[in-house]
Amino acid sequence: MNKKPKTPWPTKDAMTQIYDLHLWGGNDHDFYSGEGSHDPEIINPYIEIVTRFFKSFDKPITVCDLGCGDFNIGNHFYKYTKNYIAIDIVEALITRNQARFQAENLTFNCLDISKDELPKADCIVLRQVLQHLSNAEIELIVKKLQHYNYILLTEHIPTGNFTANIDIISGQGNRTKKQSGVDILKPPFNLNITSKTILNSHILKNNKGEIVTTLFKI
Repeated sequence: MNKKPKTPWPTKDAMTQIYDLHLWGGNDHDFYSGEGSHDPEIINPYIEIVTRFFKSFDKPITVCDLGCGDFNIGNHFYKYTKNYIAIDIVEALITRNQARFQAENLTFNCLDISKDELPKADCIVLRQVLQHLSNAEIELIVKKLQHYNYILLTEHIPTGNFTANIDIISGQGNRTKKQSGVDILKPPFNLNITSKTILNSHILKNNKGEIVTTLFKI
């Protein structure tokens, strides 16, 4: 008897639908990755501190941006890197980015970061991506992170104490409604690191949690 094939994760369809239906906001004529990628109060301090990190190297490093979205943020970084590889799962979004942002050291690739092989780089940028994914997908991604020197991880988490890594179905939402957030150092992910530094934290209004950026050295 033939086994039924496993049902594929619906992440690609879910993320495509988010942009098609503008579930994160924006207008009907372009892609929009939400307030977390556009609100100046949130993104300006983040851009400043990450730019400072990239400029701190004597020789520019290669950066791989996993989940680059509409590239409103990554657009500020690539000029300070040797190569900047921007990845997203939504094909039409990558096509749009390729047409809009062009530089010799900048490339865009459409990949499913949980399933596909990732490019070689010195540093990974993961900005508010894991929070939308199931634990099964995060676990596959975290295994790949062990091969990079630096991880710049940004996550939307509850303020104060919370239960880490409650599972969700991949899609528009995150774990904060369950009083949970992603912590890649805790089970079931257990990333091995040599150091951890919190670079930036922004408290959201109306008790909606905080957005925290952490630098991990592997």
